[in-house]
Amino acid sequence: MSESTQPPQLSSGFVALVGQPNVGKSTLMNGILEVKVAITTPKPQTTRNRILGVQTFPEKGQICFVDTPGIHRSKRRLNRAMTDKALRSLEEVDLVCHIVDAAKIVDWQKRSGRAELPPEEKFVMDRLDDRGVEGVLVVNKIDLVKSKLDLLPLIETLTEASDYHDVVPVSALTGENQDTLVGVLLDHLPEQGMLFPEEMLTDRAERFIAAEYVREKVMAQTRDEVPYGVAVEVETFRDDDRRDLVEISVVIHVEREGQKGILIGKGGRRIKAIGKAARGDLENFFGKQVYLETRVRVEPGWSEDPRFLRRFDYE
Repeated sequence: MSESTQPPQLSSGFVALVGQPNVGKSTLMNGILEVKVAITTPKPQTTRNRILGVQTFPEKGQICFVDTPGIHRSKRRLNRAMTDKALRSLEEVDLVCHIVDAAKIVDWQKRSGRAELPPEEKFVMDRLDDRGVEGVLVVNKIDLVKSKLDLLPLIETLTEASDYHDVVPVSALTGENQDTLVGVLLDHLPEQGMLFPEEMLTDRAERFIAAEYVREKVMAQTRDEVPYGVAVEVETFRDDDRRDLVEISVVIHVEREGQKGILIGKGGRRIKAIGKAARGDLENFFGKQVYLETRVRVEPGWSEDPRFLRRFDYE
């Protein structure tokens, strides 16, 4: 085979998406995949598990994103377990994307009158430095930075604090610079064959996707004290091809009776609204009709109980 007819060298590998809670890791991955694999809400700590999302770029390569929980300080056992899970993911990837919220950092700098990084961002950088991690810095939410003149000094501050192969400003929400980021990631991944079949999207089972879609709607429709005491467990999942129907039964675990009352709502209105919203997303994902049954169960202190954390795959 002549040099001119040689097949192109494909780049592929695993890329961890890490950073503080709510910096846009899941939104970025979903945008590149063009499918909602990971749930997203405005509330921090929405992502609790490691989620793999695979995107194949014909004649270029394959990026296997590892979406991780936000890295943060916390005394709660559940939150510490999520941070540990995010940091353990760094041991099994080819490249790390450290994602930061540009708008949040710029706002903190203006309010504090300091040009340094917020303590929460320093905490993340210290954890990454402890593991000798090198990767790509993704400066996200540039669409929310009022003056683009603030971006250059911010990037200088970030790159002075740690070493990166590349820096890419993006907006995960609008897709700005998304293609540039993909190109940068492929450039830094090893030249090797595809790691997964081209049609593969995620390694997560359909039961997991169903549970996450319900939890997303719980977080969106309940007050601050409820979402972080909630875990969703799928009890039954039946995909009936003959009837073109998916039947799903889930249990929403809460820690207190008061949370159960808030979740159900007056006359059951809130739990019905949660079920309706989740069913719509599930039907879009599965491409068929979904019958969804939801129940609420009180499990006092489950978020500090290692048995439940293992059962829900948080530890």
